[in-house]
This record gives sequence, structure tokens and C-alpha cells, in this order.
Amino acid sequence: MSPLPFPKVRVSSFGCVSPLGVGRQANREGLRAGRNGISPVRLFPVTGRRSQTAGQVTEELGALAHSIAPRSRHWSRGAQMVLLAMEEARQGRPDFIPDCVVMGTTSGGMPLGEDFFRTLAAGQPSHAATRRLLGYSPQQPVQQAMRVFHWDAPVQIVSAACASGTNALGIACQLIRSGAARRVLAGGYDALAEFVFAGFDSLRASTAEKCRPFDADRTGLVLGEGAAVFCLEAGNEGLAISGYGSAVDTHHLTQPHPSGAGPLAAMRQALASANLEPEAIDYINAHGTGTPFNDASEARGILQICPRTPVSSTKGMTGHSLGAAGAIEAAFCCEAMEGQFLPPNLNFTRTEKEFPLDIVANTARPARPHRILSNSFGFGGANATLVLELPES
Repeated sequence: MSPLPFPKVRVSSFGCVSPLGVGRQANREGLRAGRNGISPVRLFPVTGRRSQTAGQVTEELGALAHSIAPRSRHWSRGAQMVLLAMEEARQGRPDFIPDCVVMGTTSGGMPLGEDFFRTLAAGQPSHAATRRLLGYSPQQPVQQAMRVFHWDAPVQIVSAACASGTNALGIACQLIRSGAARRVLAGGYDALAEFVFAGFDSLRASTAEKCRPFDADRTGLVLGEGAAVFCLEAGNEGLAISGYGSAVDTHHLTQPHPSGAGPLAAMRQALASANLEPEAIDYINAHGTGTPFNDASEARGILQICPRTPVSSTKGMTGHSLGAAGAIEAAFCCEAMEGQFLPPNLNFTRTEKEFPLDIVANTARPARPHRILSNSFGFGGANATLVLELPES
């Protein structure tokens, strides 16, 4: 049975923090310019690691957060990023008061968890360790930021691997569609953590060189961080999320099904829920991590449903921000529609013969996209896709 039509959910405002910059303007300019936001890791030692680089948010993060809330100097990087994204979203819709909050994340407060165990090993006073332990729960960074704006609403955390941010937005839309909520604050966040970085390095999923999504010579991903927050409410005018699809293929703990069945199912479901044919899609913002298996699986899925649609992955610019990626890339899609361009797929040199995709290679492409698919696929076969729309004027 096909999904019921998915009434559009209005994107009334949003905020974005990524390695391309803090705020919508910085991110739009970075996307259009094809800026490389990946740099040598400065947050923790990486000696002996295969990968030495990451997409890192500006070193001024703490100072920027402090300018909004002085108490935030004691917060985790994740909480500071959420605060900045929330503040920008709130400025765009000052009267927005959420009925509930849905946020996607994977590592949550992991950096504070690491610090907690380090304080114990170093024999520091117990109150120092306790403060870090309290911030370890994934909802804590969100609640800290909410208190600054005097928002008192239930918080739901979605942790579905790298599809977390996309699923959080999809679930938020379902709440509005069903009438369970009128206004929902939704998005995703993740901060770089040494434990997570070492884990991907141990899996040999990280690359020792550049991240090259969909390139025939790709060798792996680069990790990143960031946050994006959306003010969502019922309505058809302006930017909207018009479709959402989610599928699980359960093929392998870390590897996608090689046929692309999971990505294909999520994309089909998103299109059906938006009541759109594949030909209506103007651009696909791909998950595109730059790993051999993931890109091949996604490419097979795309070629079965939208073989001639322009495609790019922005992770060559930002790295892979895990649970935040889907929310950040949804924000990038909104910027692309409003700015009338297709974001570039950096570090692309040659197409793999098996996957003749129309890659937006290395430089932004002028265009007028009005309907975009945004893909997020994660460990354990978690697959999610959004349809974002901007009505033609």
C-alpha cells in the first residue's frame, strides 16, 4: 500500500552552524564558493591515526556562544553549537514557541563523557567529574540552549546513526501532520569526539587524504561537526518539507546493502509521500560519504529512480557530521533553492563507469531548484530521505 500524501510542513526559519561558518549567510557563501572547511585536527591528538583531518567549526565558537549566554563558557561544544543554531532560528521567527523539540544526534555529549573519565583517572575532585557526567546525556545540550530562550517543551532525541538528523525532521513533520503538535523545533547536532574519531579510524572508514564523494578513486570519509535547527509549522507557503521516507535494510552492522535497496526504498517512499514523480526532482543532495561501499550503494539506488538528476555531496566541504549531517544538509538544500545554485561535489576527478551520475563537480552550478531530495544513510541499514520544496514564483 502506498503512503498517504504528506501535507507540506512550512520551514518558517532555521539556523545552521557548520565547518563552512556560523550562520546562514556564511554557509550559503561557503557552498556557493565551494569552500573547503576541512583542516588538520586541533581538538585532540591524532598522532598515529590514519586520518589527520576533520571538518571543524570555528575556534571562535565559545566566544560566539558566550555573547548570547555568558554561562555557556562551561558548556560542551555540542551545546554551544545548538545554542547558536537555535538563536539564528529564533531571530528569523521571534514569536515561535515550540510545542515540542525533536533533535537527532549520535555521540551526544560524548566529549564530556571522555572528560569525565579523564578527571577520574587524574584524581580530580568529584564535583568536577559530576559536572561533566551531567552533560553526557544527549538531551542535555538541547535543554541547556532551550533554557536561554525560556522554552519549556518536551524533548525527543532521535539516534538512528547517520540518518538521525533527517529522521528527526521527518518525525517532527509527522507530529505536525497528525495534529499532535502545531509548532516543532527540530534538527540535529554532533560535536567531534576523540573516541568516535578513533573508532572510524579503526574501522578504516576514514581517509588519509581528501574526501572524494562518488569519485572513482575515493578512499574514505572525513569526520565533521555542526548543528542545524528548524522552526516547523503547518502551512504551504514558502520553504517546506513535503515528503519523508524511512527504510531499514538490516544487511550489515556497518555496510549498506550493495544493491542500493535501502536508499532506493527511502527515496521512493519520500517521493510517494510528497505525491511527486521522480522527474519532478531538480537536484539530489546525496549522503555521499566518500567510502567505496556507501557511495556505490547510494549511486545504484539513485540510478534506479532519478538517473538524470544532478547530484552532489557536500561532505567534501564539511566532512561527515554524523547525526547532525541530515539537518545541516537540509539547511544546505534550503540555501540552494533560495540562492538558485547547486552545491558542488569537491575533489571529484573522474566518474566510475558503473555509476554515470550527473555530478555537480567541484564548482557550484547556477540553477533554479524547486524540489530537492536530501539523503541520509547510516550504520545498521538506517536510511532516510526528505523532499524539500520552494514554490515557483
